[in-house]
Order: sequence, then structure tokens, then C-alpha cells
Amino acid sequence: MLIARDHYLHQLINREWNGAIKVITGLRRSGKSFLLFELFKHHLLSQGVREDQIIEIVLDSDTCSKLRDPENLSAYIKGRIADPHARYYLLLDEAQYAISKEEWKSRQDIRLYSVLNGLLRNHNVDVYVTGSNSKFLSTDILTEFRGRGDEVTVNPLTFKEFSSVYPGNPEDAWLEYMTYGGMPRILELKTDEQKTSYLERLFTEIYIRDIVERYGFHDSDVLGELMNILASQTGSLTNPSKLANTYKSVQKKQVSDKTLRSYIDALKDAFLIDEARRYDIKGKAYIGSPFKYYYRDIGLRNARLNFRQQDPGHLMENILYNELKFRGYHVDVGVVKYAEGGKRGAAEVDFVCNQGSKRYYVQSAYTMPDEAKRLQEEASLVHIPDSFRKIIVTGDERKPWHDERGITIIGLRQFLLDEHSLDA
Repeated sequence: MLIARDHYLHQLINREWNGAIKVITGLRRSGKSFLLFELFKHHLLSQGVREDQIIEIVLDSDTCSKLRDPENLSAYIKGRIADPHARYYLLLDEAQYAISKEEWKSRQDIRLYSVLNGLLRNHNVDVYVTGSNSKFLSTDILTEFRGRGDEVTVNPLTFKEFSSVYPGNPEDAWLEYMTYGGMPRILELKTDEQKTSYLERLFTEIYIRDIVERYGFHDSDVLGELMNILASQTGSLTNPSKLANTYKSVQKKQVSDKTLRSYIDALKDAFLIDEARRYDIKGKAYIGSPFKYYYRDIGLRNARLNFRQQDPGHLMENILYNELKFRGYHVDVGVVKYAEGGKRGAAEVDFVCNQGSKRYYVQSAYTMPDEAKRLQEEASLVHIPDSFRKIIVTGDERKPWHDERGITIIGLRQFLLDEHSLDA
């Protein structure tokens, strides 16, 4: 099944020949290899690049097993780029297979990075690399490439990408997406049982194993339970101290907040969750903890809870957060302090979205059936003392309209399907 990932494809195209190693990271099974070897390669061929100018190396395949040795890899690449008058593209998949366990443990001399960094001195080769397991996470990559790595992070499908190839009607597409999320493989599976089993296996066979191996964690049960708690508290404020209290009171376990902080950081590094910080809108400063946590894929979130606790309001908030991040915004949780009737208070704005000089305030409201509910949802927005656009996204079908206070109200699916909906 061909799924257009134009958002990421354009990022690669815009980075061609920029003098850096393009490193494609992201959640495992989210479509990185497909982006590089199908979509980007097709683009290159359409632009007149010859097949022999595209060097494809898939290190997890048996045919490339000898190239997992960095010296062999270096010799092979040099042999392919021998013509100094030609320009070549190196597409290297699953690069972590060229990193030995000894190198990874010592962290002193990882030869693969030396090979790839050395290619930058060859001005006739443009390098693209994927990797996402415990040996090749983004924080390691950008450090080891000494500032010469340019990262493109691929996330699971957005609803617009998902619905563009979904075979059923729009209503069924939405129900499917809200339940099983946007991992590309979901679209190829036929039954609910297959989809459920696939998402559950991703955790047991890949994600948890990678994190435990990468960080040397000894208690995978605590890690698994943490993922469950964060899934059940989607959109709720929390921090490691609160989570430690949850373990103590509910799980009857003593787990330090320091340990939980390290586990949360590992989940973020593995692209499973995102952390949203709180921002004082009037004070123009970040507030410390607590934070909000959102899963990068709503289907994976649901799988952690065995597809229970599917409150549509929380699911909608998580999906909306992911969409805003996909569009390139830095997304915070807003707090606006106000004084009214002699009393002081503070109200929450679900999302404060910043991109350069642009800012938007977005409120997520699954139901807004009457005037009283509308005024309630607008309460925090009207206390914001600036003229940036203010938007309420509702769970029903609703074309964008503007009320008497200048606040835009739009339905969720209309918002997700229109890339310009923030300016509607």
C-alpha cells in the first residue's frame, strides 16, 4: 500500500546537498525505511538521478551482512563513488547493525560514525541514514556526528494521511484511527484481533526490549506499569513524585522519583511519549512540574490499557496534540492568571502553539452542546491579553465560524483534514 508522506519527503528534499548527514529517526515501525527507499528514491529517479548513483544498503538484510563491519562498509561505499564527476546518494538503513556491542558499551570509538563523518569530505556523496533501536537513538546520533547531523523525525500517520488510503467511509476511518491509531501496518491488517495483537506485540517484542537493553534497566515490570499509568492519565498533570506516590499507594511498590524520571526520559528518547511543559502566558515564563504526557500514537496508548479507558475527550486531546506537533509547532500547556470580582484565579489553556513569530491558543472540547458550555470553554481564552488567534476544537462536525469575541470554533475532523485550519 502506497501512503504519501509528503510532509517528511519535502523535509528530505529541502535538505539535499546541505553538507550534513540526514538522520531519519522516530518510533520503530512508523515508516522510516519506506520514506527513504520508496518515496525519496522515487523522487530522485523522477529528477533524473540514475539507479547507479543511488547506493542502497540495508544492514539488517542477509545480503548486506558483510557490510556491518565498518571497514568493509567504508571500502564498499568508496568503490561505488569512484567517479569524482558524478554525484551519489547513499541510503543506509538500520545503521545500528554496524555498531558492535563492545563499541557501544565503551562508547569511546564507534567506527561507524567515523566512516559516515568521513564521507562529508567527499563532496560528491549525499548521506541519508535511518536507525531507531537501542543503539541508535536521536540523542546519541546528534552527539556522535559532532554537529554535522541533520535530524528528520518520522511519526505515525496523522488522521489525514490515514484517511487518504482508508478503504471505508470517513466515519469508519475516524473510529478506526481513534481506536488503533496510525501505525502504517494497521492499514494492512483485516480484523480487530490482528490489529490488537500487532500493537501489543510491538511493546513486548520491540519497544520494551530496546529500552531495557539501551539503558540497562533491571525492572521491566516497573517500566511497563509506568507506560500503563501514563496512558491512563493522558492529558492529566503529573510528575515523577506523584507517580512514585501512585506506585506506593496503588501498586504497593517503592520506586523513587529519580528512577521514574529516568524511565520517562527513556520513553521520550524512544519516541513513545512526549512531555508538554506548563507556560505562564501573562508572566511569559515556564512553570516547573507537573507536566502532561501524550503518546505519539493513540493506538499504542490504547493497547497499553487493553483498549479500555477510551474516553473520547482524552483521546481527542492526545490526537490534537500530535497533530499540532506534526505541523511543526512547539506545544505547551498554557496557564493564564486573572483577577475577577475581587478574586484571583488561574485557568488552563490546553495548548499554546509557537512557531517563529506565530502563536495560536487551542482549546480541546469534545462536547459543546449549548451556550453555557461554550462560555465555559472560552473562559480561559478571553483572559489572555494579546491578539493571537484563539481556537476551540470540538468533537462534532462543525465548519469553522467566529463568535462575537473573535474566537474560532471548528470541528475536530475538519481541523485535522485541513492543514491551514489554524488560520481558518
